[in-house]
Amino acid sequence: MKISYNWLKSYIPDICEPEKLWDVFTFHLCEVESMVPIRADGSIVDPASNGIYDWVFDINILPNRAHDLLSHQGVAQELSALLDIEYKSPVEYYKVPKPKKTNLKIEIESEKCRRYMGRVVRNVKIGPSPDWVVKHLESIGQKSINNVVDATNIVMFDCGNPTHVFDAKKVGEKIIIKEVDSESKISLLGGEEKVLDKGDLTVQDGKGSPLAIAGVKGGKKAEVESTTTDIIIEVANFEPVSTRKTGRRLALFTDALKRFENDLSPVRAEYAMLELSALIAEMCPEAEFEEIVDVFKDKDKWETKRKIEVSSDYINSKLGTNFSVEKIESVWKRMKFSAQGGSVSDGGSFIITVPSLRLDLEGPHDLVEEVGRVIGFEKVEGILPKIGFSPNINHSYAKYLLAKKNLTEKGFKEVMTYSLVKKGKVELAYAPKGKEAMRKDLATLLKEAYDLNKNNAPLFEEDAKNLKIFEIGDVYPQEGEEVTNVAFVENGNVTEMSLEEFVKEDIKEYENILDGLDYQNYKNLFTQWSLFPFITRDVSVWVEEGKDSDIIENIIKENLDENVLVGPTLIDSFSKDGRNSYAFRLVFQSKDRTLTDEEIAPTMDKIYKALSSEKGVEIR
Repeated sequence: MKISYNWLKSYIPDICEPEKLWDVFTFHLCEVESMVPIRADGSIVDPASNGIYDWVFDINILPNRAHDLLSHQGVAQELSALLDIEYKSPVEYYKVPKPKKTNLKIEIESEKCRRYMGRVVRNVKIGPSPDWVVKHLESIGQKSINNVVDATNIVMFDCGNPTHVFDAKKVGEKIIIKEVDSESKISLLGGEEKVLDKGDLTVQDGKGSPLAIAGVKGGKKAEVESTTTDIIIEVANFEPVSTRKTGRRLALFTDALKRFENDLSPVRAEYAMLELSALIAEMCPEAEFEEIVDVFKDKDKWETKRKIEVSSDYINSKLGTNFSVEKIESVWKRMKFSAQGGSVSDGGSFIITVPSLRLDLEGPHDLVEEVGRVIGFEKVEGILPKIGFSPNINHSYAKYLLAKKNLTEKGFKEVMTYSLVKKGKVELAYAPKGKEAMRKDLATLLKEAYDLNKNNAPLFEEDAKNLKIFEIGDVYPQEGEEVTNVAFVENGNVTEMSLEEFVKEDIKEYENILDGLDYQNYKNLFTQWSLFPFITRDVSVWVEEGKDSDIIENIIKENLDENVLVGPTLIDSFSKDGRNSYAFRLVFQSKDRTLTDEEIAPTMDKIYKALSSEKGVEIR
């Protein structure tokens, strides 16, 4: 919803600057989609220029507050409480001439209409609206039509209750609100024609002709035109669910529908009638007003004040705070809630009388949120609650950890392969090509992974023939069967068995791992590998008998650079003619580029030079 800063300021003159207001909205009320500076004609202006007339906020009011915040007065009253500043009610400025008797009759024939107020106003003069009305409407993206229609729009965007006006001479002296009996057509304002279904609620004249789709959009039959002199003001309240269904089915997404579908209190209609009457009286000074006809069946129910009991102890326990009774009581005062009680001796217990417009306040939990919003949730200290229970052991995960521990300690490295394969017992619908089934075993893809990773064996500090890998995962041998298996490759041979069978061989160790299982200690140690190719280089030397390989390894380590990823790794050793031979492998790889021989050569030269200077060492 678009909100004008100047419009708000007319109710709360002490409002903060627009930039600060953004934070107030965001942290205490709703999300702000945008904040745009505009000129007096409603066009957007550069924020750095001097031609800014107003600021327009586009705010996202959620459904639980749409009944009172889809209006400038509603937002202004809320900001008055949040900023703890004065709200100036405009009621004292509403002047309506003494009404005359009326012949208007209103009949409600459906429960879908909760209240309908009508008033005949004669001797009106249709013309352009005053400048302030035009600017108010243009600031929020609305076009001025004429003074009477503009007055209805001002009231809707100001107090939140949609209103409408009919040409009284086209209506007659009777209005009926009823559901249509059968499929029928209606021509709407703007020329659009819609087909009504049985049960759709309409406003009709005394002859049964539809004047409007109730709560959605007015019809063309009683449209106010430049020649209109007598009008009927409509201020009503319609049941939200049926109104929403009708509007959505007919694809009519009007501002009136937006408000009625989110539920409005019928009590608000009385204020809307006063405001609209006063605006018309201001713009048409010679207008003659007749008495209001008000049909409000459940008046006692809606006007009965709801009461909610809540205590400061309850509020603090839910928020995790220690707000004083006085601090909480100040919230009720700022929100204009009538509160009784609040003494410290009874735990700061309050009985709150809920305002008629606040349909969202249903229980003490809602009042807890009000306290948090007004005081500020940033005042709530972030302390984790103490939870006094021990988590249940996930036996499946424990078995997985044991199998993984067993295999990694034996030098196996874990791999993960796809669960989706081209062929299998369990087929999938709408699967990508080549992955139409679930795997029936781990061995097939694990063997492929082994053949692929033999080329990467140097990265694992191993010779390709000694590469050992494993996988633990679910397989689907047949329809309706899912089993967790363990598969591993050693010396090129694949072995596969169920996880249960694998763990049985180490049942004592399984019991030990259950006793000391601490999931939090299993931290993620994964490091992203390089996407660039690696280069291997071997260093082979003869040394005099008795010279240990560690000496050669240390010399090589002292002369490495940052591009050596793995090594030096001893890959071969033997003795001959009173001398020992050692062969070490180095793996070069960069994380940001493909290395060249020219980049590696200086490191290798440095290593050879260091080894050559060592007594008793000969480069092979």
